[in-house]
Amino acid sequence: MSGRSQARSAARLSAVQALYQHQMEEIALPRLLDEFHQHRLGRAQDDGEDQLAEAEVAFFDDLVSGVIARQEEIDGLLESRLAEGWKLDRLDKTMLQILRAGAYELLARQDVPLGSAISEYVDVAHAFFDAREAKFINGVLDAVAKAVRS
Repeated sequence: MSGRSQARSAARLSAVQALYQHQMEEIALPRLLDEFHQHRLGRAQDDGEDQLAEAEVAFFDDLVSGVIARQEEIDGLLESRLAEGWKLDRLDKTMLQILRAGAYELLARQDVPLGSAISEYVDVAHAFFDAREAKFINGVLDAVAKAVRS
């Protein structure tokens, strides 16, 4: 994996963490970005983890800011692709942030190849969930991709 790919992968994982923190603590966007810039980007979260690649800061900022700015649109896109009777509030909060970040990237980052965006968020899902949940994320993001990248 190239240095840029690793930096973007690290940015995606950090963006999911920042979005989760934003949802749980309702931190203002400038403070949230600053906290991640100062203390979290590119750093391992636990002592036992390998050092994460240095995150691509501009890409991280775009993901977090974009998801927050377009959350209503993104949530509508996601909810319309869930099974009948399912609502976003039934999803695990981390899973929801993975889906939001992935949907934003598919929607707004035409520079990122569709397959790369989906597989990257499936990889992020594997950091938190087992294969079943990762397949669910793959399916939802694939459906979003078909809707926004025709």
